[in-house]
Amino acid sequence: MHQCRSLFVVALALAAGTAVAAEPEDIIKYRTATMKANGAHMAAANAIISGKVDYKNQLADHARALAAINKDIVALFPKDSDFGDTKALDAVWKNSAEFQKRAKDAAQKADAFAKAVAANDAKNTGARFKELNDSCKACHKDFRKEEK
Repeated sequence: MHQCRSLFVVALALAAGTAVAAEPEDIIKYRTATMKANGAHMAAANAIISGKVDYKNQLADHARALAAINKDIVALFPKDSDFGDTKALDAVWKNSAEFQKRAKDAAQKADAFAKAVAANDAKNTGARFKELNDSCKACHKDFRKEEK
């Protein structure tokens, strides 16, 4: 009975649009998982586009995922999530305006890539993917710790 009541309270809170405040550590874990997924979709899309694998029928899935993940990257970096096990540099929060600009650019590039793939436009698909990749690299250069 107690479990049913708890589920009802959670469902009621969700229906009312009330969110449970997440702990910064949980936000960092979520952000890390989301960015790893983003990188995995980029790697998979690259393998398809470059002809290393023949899963062309799955490219649209990766492109849609990239558009969805990149839609609001800024939300993954809220205030007070700038510590612990994160690859984010302090510049994310200290130079927030530039970070937001780069995140918006990545979102636009991801959306353009997804649209090119959906249109089955092979010529533009490669070009849009390159633009998205360049946008990601530019953001990582200034806002992410270097990989070792």
